[in-house]
Amino acid sequence: MLSPRISMLGADEAAATAEEVGVPTQLAELSIFRVLLHRPKTAKAVNDLLLSMLFGGALDDRLRELVIMRLGWATGSNYEWTQHWAIAQEAFGCSAEDLLALRDWESADIFGDAERAVLRATDETLTSGTASAETIATCRELLGSDDVVVELVIAIGAWRAISQIARSLDIPLEEGVASWPPDGRVGPGVSPLTQP
Repeated sequence: MLSPRISMLGADEAAATAEEVGVPTQLAELSIFRVLLHRPKTAKAVNDLLLSMLFGGALDDRLRELVIMRLGWATGSNYEWTQHWAIAQEAFGCSAEDLLALRDWESADIFGDAERAVLRATDETLTSGTASAETIATCRELLGSDDVVVELVIAIGAWRAISQIARSLDIPLEEGVASWPPDGRVGPGVSPLTQP
């Protein structure tokens, strides 16, 4: 793995800065926040956006985690895939089988209509910058309300940005965390030497 392009704040400095702006201490321990806290107000805004969807959001937790993990895989973001590998399973109802199937979700037979719709919206956004009108209409029908679809689109954009930040700045995994769980297989187009 290459060295990070931007130095991480030391643990004490990150914790103090996080406390000043209202970012939870446990997040300040994460490599990504130890970089984002170079810009405290931005780190706070990112924290608020992500936590608003992770806890008490309108989009079903499992669907959101499938979107995040698909983004991690499709964008080749080791950091995003690795961070959410355990979170998706332990806190949000995904199985390892679900997450591994995301690598080639279109061929997987374990996803239902709503899952396939949000994954299609994710892939379309990655490919063209937008989910198609047809896919949004399908998501509205299957997810049941406009606020859920708005949150889906925001979630795709937010975690796509996290992937981009992690990859662009070579943000390292936390110490002792295994890369690309569970089998070390890397996302598409990623050199094993560069896996943020």
